[in-house]
Amino acid sequence: MEVRVDRDTCLGTGQCMMAVPEVFDQSEDDGKVLLHTASPGPGQVTAVRMAAARCPAGAITLRHDDERTKQPSASEAS
Repeated sequence: MEVRVDRDTCLGTGQCMMAVPEVFDQSEDDGKVLLHTASPGPGQVTAVRMAAARCPAGAITLRHDDERTKQPSASEAS
């Protein structure tokens, strides 16, 4: 899995950072997402998927097996 973030789309709610602080952080300057690692470990994959699904701006994109897929909204992930 490869994680990508779109800082221009990010609303700075911090939900991703709270869900997986080892992967996501927030900028002190503008509150927008910062990515610690684009390749989370196997133990973080489920949490990263949930964080992407819950992102209100859809600013987190995950790539699997050379296919770029946008994660479903939180209501679709439930």
